[in-house]
Amino acid sequence: MTRMFRFNLLLLPFLVVGPLLAGAAAQKPAFEVATIRPSREAVKFEHDGKTEFLGDTLRMQDVTVNTCIKLAYHVQDRQIDGPAWLENDRFDITAKTDGPVVEDTMKRMLQSLLADRFGLSFHREPREMKVILLTVASGGAKLKPAAAPDGKPFRENSVNGTIAKSMPIREFADFLSGPLDMPMVDRTGLTGKYDFAIDFTPYLPDPTKNMDGTKPDTTAILKAALNDELGLKMTGGKAPIDVLVVDHVEKPSQN
Repeated sequence: MTRMFRFNLLLLPFLVVGPLLAGAAAQKPAFEVATIRPSREAVKFEHDGKTEFLGDTLRMQDVTVNTCIKLAYHVQDRQIDGPAWLENDRFDITAKTDGPVVEDTMKRMLQSLLADRFGLSFHREPREMKVILLTVASGGAKLKPAAAPDGKPFRENSVNGTIAKSMPIREFADFLSGPLDMPMVDRTGLTGKYDFAIDFTPYLPDPTKNMDGTKPDTTAILKAALNDELGLKMTGGKAPIDVLVVDHVEKPSQN
């Protein structure tokens, strides 16, 4: 037996095991068990439904598949190109892990759930589109650093305003893209987390003078409120945005 042949035999286990380990490392984490049911009619939340990260449980109520995709892949509404039912059909989802995990890991588990239970596959492609650019206004930002910078981002919305705690501006911009129905690109350069409240009341039309029932201009209200109360400026523009194009998706498989 030659020296080179003996050397190759010694290497063989590593050559075989190496790819196996690489494949295992690349495998996405998955939930231990998940139930998916059509949303109960009595439960109605805002545009994106309600999502709770509870350590070893992900609970989503009245959510669309688009909402799940946005959460799992960190995209906005206009960045998803798929069939209409993805934003119309609503579901209640409860998924459990075999132990507490951090939120980012749970989002990767949601990617696995979308592939396994909805058969989701997609590709990405850049598209030039209209966007709203969020920058710091000329007078400077009016934002208070979060009292709990390591805390989970919290947001509570009502007709008259929004309260946010431990909120990154990029995440808040992602949320605003929903009611604005246009991608919002965060160009503030603000990388911390903040506590803030926005009162929309001064910017809402007087109901006694709005006799024809005209719908308030959401963009104008947000533009004024963000500028006056947070020191952030909204301007229109165009930018190349990565779009998630759905190649295949189906109604969820049985529990």
